[in-house]
Amino acid sequence: MSTVSEPVDSVLYKIDQAYHGLERALNYLAAIFLFSLMLLACSEVVARKIFNSPIHGQADLVEIAIPTMGFFGLAYCQRMAGHVRMEIVVQALKGRAHWLFEFVSNFATMVICTLMIYGSYNHFLRAYELGDSTMDVELPVWPPKLIIVFGFCILFGRLIISFFGFLRMLRNPDLEPYAVPRSLMTEEIAAAEAEAARDAIDDDDVDVEGRR
Repeated sequence: MSTVSEPVDSVLYKIDQAYHGLERALNYLAAIFLFSLMLLACSEVVARKIFNSPIHGQADLVEIAIPTMGFFGLAYCQRMAGHVRMEIVVQALKGRAHWLFEFVSNFATMVICTLMIYGSYNHFLRAYELGDSTMDVELPVWPPKLIIVFGFCILFGRLIISFFGFLRMLRNPDLEPYAVPRSLMTEEIAAAEAEAARDAIDDDDVDVEGRR
């Protein structure tokens, strides 16, 4: 099916691109936390096995940092359609039927996300008011619980953008999709992998010629 191009300076397009920048930044931050935890785990093993001096509170730090790794990347994963979902039926649908299915799914996710924000905020507030802490070094546990609320709020913002993106596609299924998650088809994935393989072969040929 041919697509109709629209000017890329539309308000929805600009909002999508700006918000995606925020999602990428949070995703990078989650990756930094993951790398830091890896370094912490390695340091703890070395300190315990070699110097017989384990890092005090290492398990507590892991407990505090884990929500950051997961929830800072929620919206980015949604934007890139990186979450696990069944697409046998979705890929079989074409045109307005496809976008209607996606729109309904997105709306249902918005409802669920709203409930998760409400529940996680109450959970954070209870931990903050009670002064809940970890078992070992008694670190406060409300910061990671607040991060969970923050992550769901960022995800909800992405879902709102997708809501209007799907409405746009429902009005005219022939438009070029943007501001919506889009899973690559099998053929597109194969084409991208073939292109990457060709580029790698070309780079190897250039290196060989340069060495001669």
